[in-house]
Amino acid sequence: MTISTTAARGSAPADPFSSIEALIGGLASVGYIASRRIATALYMAVNLQKPILVEGEAGVGKTELALSTATLLGLPLIRMQCYEGLDESKALYEWKYGKQLLYTQILKDRMGESLADAATMDEAMERLHGMGDLFFSEPFLEPRPLMRALREDDGCVLLIDEIDKSDEAFEAFLLEVLSAYQVSIPEIGVMKAKTPPLVFLTSNNVRDLGDALKRRCLHLHIPLPEASLEERIVATRVPGIEERLTRELVAFVQTLRTLDLRKSPSISETVDWARALILLHADSLQPELVRDTLNVILKFEQDIAAVEPQVLELMRKPLV
Repeated sequence: MTISTTAARGSAPADPFSSIEALIGGLASVGYIASRRIATALYMAVNLQKPILVEGEAGVGKTELALSTATLLGLPLIRMQCYEGLDESKALYEWKYGKQLLYTQILKDRMGESLADAATMDEAMERLHGMGDLFFSEPFLEPRPLMRALREDDGCVLLIDEIDKSDEAFEAFLLEVLSAYQVSIPEIGVMKAKTPPLVFLTSNNVRDLGDALKRRCLHLHIPLPEASLEERIVATRVPGIEERLTRELVAFVQTLRTLDLRKSPSISETVDWARALILLHADSLQPELVRDTLNVILKFEQDIAAVEPQVLELMRKPLV
């Protein structure tokens, strides 16, 4: 992909997309600890010039992957947050109605002069039609995230976040952007990207996505990490944390994920907990400290109530 290697050489001593191993190292240099599966999917997405659909539970690092990739490549990040009811006008473009109205008022006094010498009504209407077209040209266009991404001459990272929260009509609208990196604007025509953006779509699996969308994307599912990978993530995200504390808190979180909880702790909550423990000057896990800070890793009172009596037992439980 043109944007990746050029931008990367300008922002890093070596091209992080020269190999999967180089990409793993490049992401680590900007604070993202990637498994080989993640790095392989990203490597293919860039070199095959395909959007990448990243799925997984909230807090496993889907959005962070896009942010870190933009940082690694030295490219602007354009983010579009999806929600129910999102439509073309909010995602692609709007007309600057206030500017159109202002210009209409300015030209109002001159319309009489322009039409005074029109020989026929048809000629007058033709002139009015020409004036109307001026108001639906690029100077009156307000670009939204999708259009801004296509207009970046040197490329960008486009993050379409939580695509599963949008409706099926919007999903269908995206197909042209994802397959041809272009959009069709009725008043102007087709607008095609000079440099295709690197597109990330994230999904928390709120609803099933359509086959047409999935066909246009490479698929990546990010699971909750195994203990060794999570320890590396915590050590990277929380500089200065003691190795013993890292090992103990990750082991406890991994044990919590084996329980029947309403919401198991994600990676982001593990990192938040590590930061909270450092703030409290902890160098190892103690039962009372765990009980006092359960609200950092557990987000529902019923989960906290279920875990609190078991803290001592869970701290002693070995990982399987």
